[in-house]
Amino acid sequence: MKKKEMATYESEAEVESFGSIVMETTPPSDQAKELPHSSGVYLMRDKADTIIYVGKAKDLRKRVTSYFLANRNAKTAALVKKIVRIEHIITGNEYEALVLENNLIKKYSPHYNISLKDGKSYPMIRITAEPFPKVFKTRRIINDGSSYFGPFPDAGKLEMCLDLIKKIFPLRRCGIPLRKREKPCLYYHIGLCSGPCAGMVSQEEYNTAIIAVKNLLEGHNEQLIKDLTVQMQAASKELKFEEAAGKRDLLNAIRVISTEQQVEDFVQESRDYASIEMRGPLCTISLMQMRSGRLIGRALYRAETLGDETETLLNFLVQYYADGLKLPQFLYVSHEIDVELIRRYFAEQLGGKLDVSVPIDGKHYRILRMASENASRDVEKRLKGRDNTPALELLASALGLENPPSLIEGFDIAQLSGKYTVASLISFRNGNPDKPNYRRYNMRTLEGKIDDYESMREAVARRYTKILNENLERPDLILIDGGKGQVNAVREVLDDLSLFDIPVIGLAKDVEEIVFDDGRPALLLPEQSEELRLLIAVRDECHRFATNANQAMRSHEASFKLLESVEGIGKKRSQELMKTFGSMDEMLKKTDKELADEGNIPLVVAQRLLKALTL
Repeated sequence: MKKKEMATYESEAEVESFGSIVMETTPPSDQAKELPHSSGVYLMRDKADTIIYVGKAKDLRKRVTSYFLANRNAKTAALVKKIVRIEHIITGNEYEALVLENNLIKKYSPHYNISLKDGKSYPMIRITAEPFPKVFKTRRIINDGSSYFGPFPDAGKLEMCLDLIKKIFPLRRCGIPLRKREKPCLYYHIGLCSGPCAGMVSQEEYNTAIIAVKNLLEGHNEQLIKDLTVQMQAASKELKFEEAAGKRDLLNAIRVISTEQQVEDFVQESRDYASIEMRGPLCTISLMQMRSGRLIGRALYRAETLGDETETLLNFLVQYYADGLKLPQFLYVSHEIDVELIRRYFAEQLGGKLDVSVPIDGKHYRILRMASENASRDVEKRLKGRDNTPALELLASALGLENPPSLIEGFDIAQLSGKYTVASLISFRNGNPDKPNYRRYNMRTLEGKIDDYESMREAVARRYTKILNENLERPDLILIDGGKGQVNAVREVLDDLSLFDIPVIGLAKDVEEIVFDDGRPALLLPEQSEELRLLIAVRDECHRFATNANQAMRSHEASFKLLESVEGIGKKRSQELMKTFGSMDEMLKKTDKELADEGNIPLVVAQRLLKALTL
């Protein structure tokens, strides 16, 4: 059998020709060390010689060897365990690597890369690019000039839209392309088709109806409502009550669709918001589309991937916009991706100019936060769908607990150079997140000092003093995001409260090492074990919740700075406004007069404030 330890390709075609050869190889970790310090794409194959992961890198050796470091997380370890051979293609620069990576992912659909097939299940409405277009539901995008509206996560709303279109507009229902007939079909005779197949309607008249359909789907319904109202009133005057009732029902249906456009900001531009949430290998990306100030589409894309958030989000965006359709003017994302790289990709591959950024406050941050919440709920729902009973039983055995820990509470600390220090408390019940019992603690005792141990002591003391005072349920296990020092700090507080029976462990990030509170030596669980997966899920959720709370505090301070930047609003007045309204979102819902009256500020100041908030 032919042997070859390292495969280097000059073109994508060579990957396929070489892929059918099954051979013995040196260990993957040694293969990684032989890779060049060049930009390119790497392909990982399993024992069946199937490509299971494709990635790009500015420096192939540095990137690929990082998979084999001792401190890799369990998610990366799951991929590494399956790798038998690593192949690579050298490119001229990182941009060429991005283009090639996308082509290879589309070609081979590796199991551990994110794929749009996991999320494109939401249906859309297609209007074909023909002289007499057809309007229908589809799940496939074809780059033939057709117009697409959606996606529709709520299939009921899509069916309501199509039903409305059929009742209001006499459009053709026959196949694609349109075939000429001598006589029109039955739909024409019952008034549900204008008969373009038999020349019964001009192209200009037919396309007037198509424009009205597009307006309906984009939320521009004012003229349609006006026309139907006039028709309803005319039918009523002529005592055609059945016809008038039909028009009334159509009006009600249009209003239902219109009110479901819940996000509206009256800005005439196109914007997309993409947010990613990951829990272990589970990933959900939420995409929200704003067109002319209205939310026209929401979709969730799910995958099980071994890339990190930044890498996975970048791959998703390249795939999602690959056909060049519905490219927005502005794209707001939840994580720091390589902005210059993706801008160049959109410009050179799709011929479109796209402004990409990560908002940290303001209107776009608030909309992106909605997308993040949607993604978070979805990925947690998927996580809850897993049966964690075996993992809890294995965990009890590994830790020496008498019973499986049905209630686990976890703590983490987040701060930024000593500011905005916050502790997170999260709860897992039966191995799944129990979000109603999440808590956060703003530190009161640090006075600007950076002291994670003291922060942990304060948070734990406040939590379990409350549990004792109110006789609340006690956890079966406490997990600390940290090592020996943090665990000892927590143990001291619990002992002072006479809570000797609650075990405490720490999970150190570098090597996923379990640290005990009773002097036992540290424990390393197998990288693929279910019990370690569960602990990592708790630890990562602690970290996510603490980081989000820290960001919320920074955003809250930014809100005060924005308020105080408005002429006529000082520190005291900004505090009173936030106390009255709770948030800038609530202020934006008010008219200038309502804001002035309820906020007890002059009308001219309220007008300045609304202008600043809108911008």
